[in-house]
Amino acid sequence: AGRLPDYVVACVGGGSNAMGIFSGFQKDAEVGLIGVEASGEGLDKRHAATMTKGRPGVLHGSMSYLLQDEHGQIVEAHSISAGLDYPGVGPEHSYLKDSERATYVSATDDDALAGFRFLSRTEGIIPALEPSHAIGYMMKWVPTLPKNQIVLLLLSGRGDKDLDTVARASGVDLS
Repeated sequence: AGRLPDYVVACVGGGSNAMGIFSGFQKDAEVGLIGVEASGEGLDKRHAATMTKGRPGVLHGSMSYLLQDEHGQIVEAHSISAGLDYPGVGPEHSYLKDSERATYVSATDDDALAGFRFLSRTEGIIPALEPSHAIGYMMKWVPTLPKNQIVLLLLSGRGDKDLDTVARASGVDLS
């Protein structure tokens, strides 16, 4: 396209994958950085949306956003994706959130399944369930953008490992 993307989108669990791509655009203020967390069954139910619903705390020696109870104890996270099923996030993401350099949104398990099916059917690419959250979010968000916007998605992992999970969630018996 001859120019930087308008947005860079990546799934965020612990956040290493997203930081890998965000770091390349962190100094380009005109590029929006969007992390998509797993809101599981919904933000008012079981989820792993640390940046959306968590609060600062210490885990593994680092201060960052965590899912925790009123006593500061870590609470169980939930996502259909094992890679996003984590109650914390790396401190770099906490910095990006607090400095408003990145925006964090969430996608449910159902959104992830819709993203998984969409990319599999339209492109023949079987995405892992982790980036399927970002795809599911983008399916709702991208149609609201002006037509000339460039959105770069980090598509990580491989979805063949998730076929049993997707089948079970879809009510399909593979046995």
